[in-house]
Amino acid sequence: MNEIKCPHCNKAFKIDETGYADILKQVHDSEFEQQLNERLSQARNEKVGELKLLKKDSESAIQAVKAEKDIEIERLKSQIREKENSTQFAVDQATKKIVRENDKLKHDLKNTHLEKENSIILLKDKYETQLQDKDDVIDRFKDLKTRLSTKMIGETLEQHCEIEFNKLRSTAFQSAFFEKDNDARTGSKGDYIFKDHDENGTEIVSIMFEMKNESDTTATKSKNEDFLKELDKDRNEKGCEYAVLVS
Repeated sequence: MNEIKCPHCNKAFKIDETGYADILKQVHDSEFEQQLNERLSQARNEKVGELKLLKKDSESAIQAVKAEKDIEIERLKSQIREKENSTQFAVDQATKKIVRENDKLKHDLKNTHLEKENSIILLKDKYETQLQDKDDVIDRFKDLKTRLSTKMIGETLEQHCEIEFNKLRSTAFQSAFFEKDNDARTGSKGDYIFKDHDENGTEIVSIMFEMKNESDTTATKSKNEDFLKELDKDRNEKGCEYAVLVS
């Protein structure tokens, strides 16, 4: 027989071998189950802790990766912004350059038109001035011709008569002279005096010449009769036998 004591009431019991073995088995099974439960609980707690730690580590790793990715994303965004800014700046600069060149072309074209117009105006003014100058010269000559006095025309006629006389002088008038009347002591004078002599030096003829000529455009028109009285007066004063009016 075996004796066991109750742990609660401290009472001793006597049991046979079979009962003792059953009780021992129950105690052993109970302890084993308790130990098993404790181990399972411990293992569960350990796994929970490991899972929590793994979760924490995973979350930390995820956060680290996320932070790294965020940094990479920001870096890429910054590069994109820089690229966009650089591209926009290049576009702005190219646009400004095109605008400046376009403005310069417009300005140059405007200046070219203005210079061309000014050149045309200056050239036109120059030719108009030259034409006006030529017209003025022509008008002056026309006026000079129109207003050319009888005396001036007469002097031209005097030169012609003197030249023609000198052509014949050596053959037909060897003893004659044909000279201008420069004696104005009496208040008037003719144009030319012609005198011829014989071989003894005796005067055989004397003529007072008056040359009067007019252009078709001479301002003051005169008739031959207007000069006859003055011519006869000059003839008498210079002692000439004849008077000739050349016109």
